[in-house]
Amino acid sequence: MKYKIDVVRIRENSITLNGWVIGKAPESRATFRVTDESGNPLRFRHVATRRDDVSQIYYKKTYDREFGFDICFPYERGRSYWLRIRCDGREKRIKFNEELIAKRASVAHKRLEKICDLMNMETVRVAAEFGKKYGLRALFLKSKHKLQGLDNDYDYKEWYDLTKPGEEELKRQRTQPLSVRPLLSVVIPAYKTPEKYLREMMDSILAQTYSNWEVCVANGSPEGEGAVVEKVMGWYAKKDSRFRYKNLGGNKGISGNTNAAIEMARGDYIVLADHDDTLPEHALYEVAAAVEAHPECDMLYSDEDKLDMDGGALFDPHFKPDFNPDLLTSVNYICHLLVVKRGLMERVGGLRHEFDGAQDYDFIFRCSEAAKGIYHIPKVLYHWRCHQGSTASNPESKLYAFEAGSRAIMAHYERCGIAAEKVEKGVDYGIYHTSFCIKGTPLVSVVIPNKDHIEDLDLCIRSILRKASYQNLEFVVIENNSTKKETFAYYKEVQKELPQVRVVNWEREFNYSAINNFGASQAKGEYLLFLNNDTEIIEPRLFEEMLGFCQREDVGIVGARLLYQDDTIQHAGVVVGFGGIAGHTFIGLHQAENSYFHRAMCAQDYSAVTAACMMTKASVFCEVGGFTEELAVAFNDIDFCMKVRAAGLLVVYAPYALMYHYESKSRGLEDTPEKVARFNREIAVFARRWPEILEKGDPYYNPNLTLRKSNFALRDLLKEKIGEPYKLEAEV
Repeated sequence: MKYKIDVVRIRENSITLNGWVIGKAPESRATFRVTDESGNPLRFRHVATRRDDVSQIYYKKTYDREFGFDICFPYERGRSYWLRIRCDGREKRIKFNEELIAKRASVAHKRLEKICDLMNMETVRVAAEFGKKYGLRALFLKSKHKLQGLDNDYDYKEWYDLTKPGEEELKRQRTQPLSVRPLLSVVIPAYKTPEKYLREMMDSILAQTYSNWEVCVANGSPEGEGAVVEKVMGWYAKKDSRFRYKNLGGNKGISGNTNAAIEMARGDYIVLADHDDTLPEHALYEVAAAVEAHPECDMLYSDEDKLDMDGGALFDPHFKPDFNPDLLTSVNYICHLLVVKRGLMERVGGLRHEFDGAQDYDFIFRCSEAAKGIYHIPKVLYHWRCHQGSTASNPESKLYAFEAGSRAIMAHYERCGIAAEKVEKGVDYGIYHTSFCIKGTPLVSVVIPNKDHIEDLDLCIRSILRKASYQNLEFVVIENNSTKKETFAYYKEVQKELPQVRVVNWEREFNYSAINNFGASQAKGEYLLFLNNDTEIIEPRLFEEMLGFCQREDVGIVGARLLYQDDTIQHAGVVVGFGGIAGHTFIGLHQAENSYFHRAMCAQDYSAVTAACMMTKASVFCEVGGFTEELAVAFNDIDFCMKVRAAGLLVVYAPYALMYHYESKSRGLEDTPEKVARFNREIAVFARRWPEILEKGDPYYNPNLTLRKSNFALRDLLKEKIGEPYKLEAEV
């Protein structure tokens, strides 16, 4: 028998073990028992999981067997437990207690420091499987990105040290008080918290440069077992009256314990935190400064990173966009640090135990629905303690939290009057994919400009008719100065064969905006899908995925995910500011690779999407005046999105609406002096029309991330100053 415990996680009063076990043959079956230190059996939850990697390594073949396990059982600190694994007539006993878990973590950490990550067997196995599934080119791209560290200019620790406030700034914060000084109540539920972690959290608050705060700790440890929390909090309360705590006499669950801490709070704003994390010393000052600058906002959140278990290393920073309602329904991106005004808290109520596992997610939804204003502080103000290897844990261990999150999303839709059919697992647990109910079967007009290139056009149309599950479509093909007689013969034949196809003639010079405006004027549909002729549908539910968003009253435009022919990303949303004006996100990343916090696979709001595949309501198109014809070639789709956003509507990126885009076969490159001059003129037009976003930055991006690359890498501090707009090199 061979076995391995990959991950051990302790959360409040339970321990979760992820690992695998095999016998001499693939047919061997393992059984499990959990006992306490006296040998008494304990109840435990066991989920069998697929571990094809283990099958490949030890049996040289993938078998349809569940060699992995996810085991969860009650755990009390200070006591010992045994996991007993039996297979092929043999039994292995593995002991768990705090001392042994800490020792194993230390040994594992030292090994990781000595062994190059690219050389371990698991990485080789993952690489082999990836190459087998997606091909050598995809494997090469992934390996290249891995070696480049996702092409960051900085290691995060180096970057953080360069960007965090210096001693002079911290001194200024302490000595120059803000004109508005709200009382900030940091509420913390505690449950058998290790003394070291609790002290580190309290010390981080005590070190804050802002002084008008209080700490409210609700100790949910069972009677007689919360001595550590009581001892630590008693010491801090004697030292500083701003520290307050309450013994609850028993565990009320994460929601109940948090609500008890909230009930203790007397502050103007409630700051939610966990018992084993830490705050950088300027965190509460930045919160108070944001309250002073944005008094209309009653909900605030910040960026965050992770802190290793020893408290010695920061990693995995999450730089977030400003409030992004559709991203929030894809993932709880807000998380930490969350600050809520007392009045808002009283309106929405506290945390709900029926959503335990995702209680903060449900709470964030309810706050965001009722908030008068939501402000994002684009600074890391929270260090979330987490094991660096935890991403390797088996995802099935997160099932209960995922299911609670799915229910929280559906409850949000119900309160908002949004008809959702189902919420499913997305690219990973904790990432969600919503399928919306389609109201009726509205006609969608697919508007396609075309000049010759009838092979591309025919593939585009027929792939939709053959693969798309939604069929109430018309195709409006805009003939744009074709020169080949075969093209006109094709038009005649295709309209005879396919009654859904109509060809209308544009007889003036090339102007992408004017051509599409003309096509839209000839369309009969309630919805318009602007589409390039060099595209091919991949996802049969493309129209349903886009219509689900576009039918909402608050949405004006929906864009798709587009791939190059080699399955790398061509379009996954647009950031205004990339390259000086605007650019697509995650260009060149293979569709199977993980993007920055899975953003390429999350439905979300962006400032713009590409008109290579863009759906909008016909009524919205008319309301904003269609495409701006002064922008004949470049940035007209970005400009259209900006006009729709200015009208108060959202622009949504729908990642499960998927097509190939064979990229600009029809029009050619900007390869003449005349074309280059026109391109530069259109840059100037766009910059003149939308100076504010170019100056202040895209609200759906983050000022800590680079504008020079499309992969959400850290900003290059030598070439781009944080807080300053990207300057165009060309004169505009």
